[in-house]
Amino acid sequence: MSVEIIDQLDKGIIKLLSKDGRMSFTEIAQRLNVTEKTVRTRYNNLVENNILEVVGVVNPISLGVKVGAIIQISAIPPRMEDTIKKLQEIAGIRFITLTSGEYQLLVQANVRHYEEITEIVKSIHKIEGINKTNVILQMDIYKNSFEYI
Repeated sequence: MSVEIIDQLDKGIIKLLSKDGRMSFTEIAQRLNVTEKTVRTRYNNLVENNILEVVGVVNPISLGVKVGAIIQISAIPPRMEDTIKKLQEIAGIRFITLTSGEYQLLVQANVRHYEEITEIVKSIHKIEGINKTNVILQMDIYKNSFEYI
């Protein structure tokens, strides 16, 4: 099954589970006007084809993780792979992506205290091959969605 083959029923299942990953197949079937067996079969196909992955999402605030920062990083291209590996080892960094433009990498860090952001930035600056950084503190979150359909 490829993304092009996903039909409206598959999208409906994904959308409902994106809002409530604990929703029963029975409830999904009722909402989509199909049988529970159909939902179960479609769900299994989506999982088997790596289109859908159901995981528990932790509310970071409930764990005391209240401080976030987005860090843009300008790195030397020949050292990019090594730089990424070293970034992956830093506690508190939860997201790393390659980007276009002046800063080749974007990192998101989430920690309990502002001092930990300072420590992360210091750790980043120790990585050989990093030219400069731009740290953006996240003040408040207004939307954090897992809906892609």
